[in-house]
Amino acid sequence: MRLKTLAVTALAAAVMVGCTAQQPAEKAAAPAAKAAKKAPPKTLSGASGAMLASTCEGCHGTDGVSQGPATPSIAGMSQDYLSEAMEEFRDGDTKSTIMGRVAKGYSDTEIVAMSAYYAAQKPYGAGQKANAADIAKGEKLHNKYCEKCHADGGSDATDDSGILAGQWTPYLHYTMQDFMNGDRAVGRKMKKKVNLLLEKEGRSGLNAIIAYYGSQN
Repeated sequence: MRLKTLAVTALAAAVMVGCTAQQPAEKAAAPAAKAAKKAPPKTLSGASGAMLASTCEGCHGTDGVSQGPATPSIAGMSQDYLSEAMEEFRDGDTKSTIMGRVAKGYSDTEIVAMSAYYAAQKPYGAGQKANAADIAKGEKLHNKYCEKCHADGGSDATDDSGILAGQWTPYLHYTMQDFMNGDRAVGRKMKKKVNLLLEKEGRSGLNAIIAYYGSQN
């Protein structure tokens, strides 16, 4: 009888050990399966920057040279600037009508690849016509208020300010309105400069600067 009791006790102990040994594995497997379900699919995984960029041509033009007045050219802009801009659209830090939804379809790696591709392209300005007096006034005001950040007349692509020279003037007007409405993130320095420009020169001064940028090739 005693042997039978010992045998039953040993069997019960073995079953408990087996269950205990399985629990960590089961607990580890559950979060892994949950994480796998939540992980977003990799869009166009393995595609080159050029392949990914081809999906942007409808708005930003071939090789990032825009043919639409409401859309910026992105050819030649710095890789860091483009990557940051895409991430801000994707994460909702910058308000948008379309770009926020578009950017959500790309991973960090894909954004970097696209940005590198566009950074290597040659920028072309729209070269829009404007009143000569407005262009001359805009150049003077740019040098006074904007040149320190938007160097070389707004054409420098090495900083984090993007390229303003040669952009479509309707796009520049829309973007500046977004800045003033608080719909786009803007540093304190730029906000201070824009407010000072508007205080001293009024809206006509801002329009002159935009005319100057838009006139460049």
